[in-house]
Amino acid sequence: MPRNAHAISRRQISENAIKVLYRLHKSGFKAYLVGGGVRDILLGLQPKDFDVVTNATPEEIKRLFRNCRLVGRRFRLAHIVFGRDVIEVATLRGHHVDSGEKISKTNESGRLLRDNVYGSIDEDAERRDFTVNALYYDISDFSIHSYGGGLQDLESRTIRLIGDPETRYREDPVRMLRAVRFATKLGMSIEPKAAEPIQGLAHLLKDIPAARMYEEVLKLFFAGKALENYHMMREFGLFEPLFPQLEALLKEYPNGETAKLLQEMMANTDERVAQDKPVTPAFFYAALLWYPLSQRADDIALESGLSSYDAYNAAMGDVMEQQCRTISVPRRFSTITKDIWQLQLRFERNRGTKAFRFIEHPKFRAAYDLLLLRAHAEGGALAKSAAWWKSFVEGNEDQRNVISRSTNKGSRNRSSNQRRRRKPSAKSAPKSAE
Repeated sequence: MPRNAHAISRRQISENAIKVLYRLHKSGFKAYLVGGGVRDILLGLQPKDFDVVTNATPEEIKRLFRNCRLVGRRFRLAHIVFGRDVIEVATLRGHHVDSGEKISKTNESGRLLRDNVYGSIDEDAERRDFTVNALYYDISDFSIHSYGGGLQDLESRTIRLIGDPETRYREDPVRMLRAVRFATKLGMSIEPKAAEPIQGLAHLLKDIPAARMYEEVLKLFFAGKALENYHMMREFGLFEPLFPQLEALLKEYPNGETAKLLQEMMANTDERVAQDKPVTPAFFYAALLWYPLSQRADDIALESGLSSYDAYNAAMGDVMEQQCRTISVPRRFSTITKDIWQLQLRFERNRGTKAFRFIEHPKFRAAYDLLLLRAHAEGGALAKSAAWWKSFVEGNEDQRNVISRSTNKGSRNRSSNQRRRRKPSAKSAPKSAE
């Protein structure tokens, strides 16, 4: 598609991406803006990333850019760093023909372990996952190269795989998650041929490194489409390989507290993203795993006879360790998640005048938000406790004093009514007159 037939302008592309494209072009290499950056501009969206492909090798790219670092083992990439902005540059990929194990390698299920085979733009397009990502903006003449009917699929709002769907999913099972994410993000439908094998191949996600899955979860649930992605993942059987503890509870209690909390939490996350409020992995996992934690704590208390508080503390490590087998949650977040969990156990004991000190805790707000979500899911006594805290948190200083004093007075009255009158001891009994 020549320049006069499309609406993409260099003004819509980041300044740093333009710099990279022009330096590669002026150095005698082919250079293209590729994938999501081209796709989103054509759809009238603002791209988050601008990726570049070239026929220069990673080593040649590094020689051209002093601010370049090479990353990746499965496929070698160049990151051109401009402060906080990073432009990812890949070498055009080719087909696996007579390549040695050091260049390309697959495992028994067909997943690519190493993929450093270079080729032409035509070969690279055939190696792309979806047709709507096989779009190239050529900096030399400002034309667009579309492969596999990518432009037509953009118009028909269809997510279509390039090549045989089962083979492509086996090469990289994360493509199943990407299909879901693109469908919800772009308001498209997954082609039936591409959707059909997903449920039978969902188990392959268990073989993906946990560190990579952490990044994929951020893209799925922190971009404003958490609720839609959650429902579609469960529909295709993609939720269980990532969150096995949760899926077990959801299957046992389809309409229980776990399902209600997840629905509330996903909707709340989308609302915060829409309002440009911060969302953190620490709170996300605290809410996500609260009921698996409660169940594990109950089991420990039953087996060992520990108090509820001690059982919860023991269960925290077990639940987080099991989750990290599929999704590697960094310690800087998992530590805060445990803090939020511990504070849940303190809400009932810190009402009254103790509440003034409690709300000063640095993680109080996150713990309070989780309390409100739990109250929506559970109702009953927890809803009453959450209502008390809501009135206290939202009240001014005078209102808080009244609320805390009335709570303390009620507590003292209950204690005095329940206290038994003690019999006088022999030492305190009155002496008889002699």
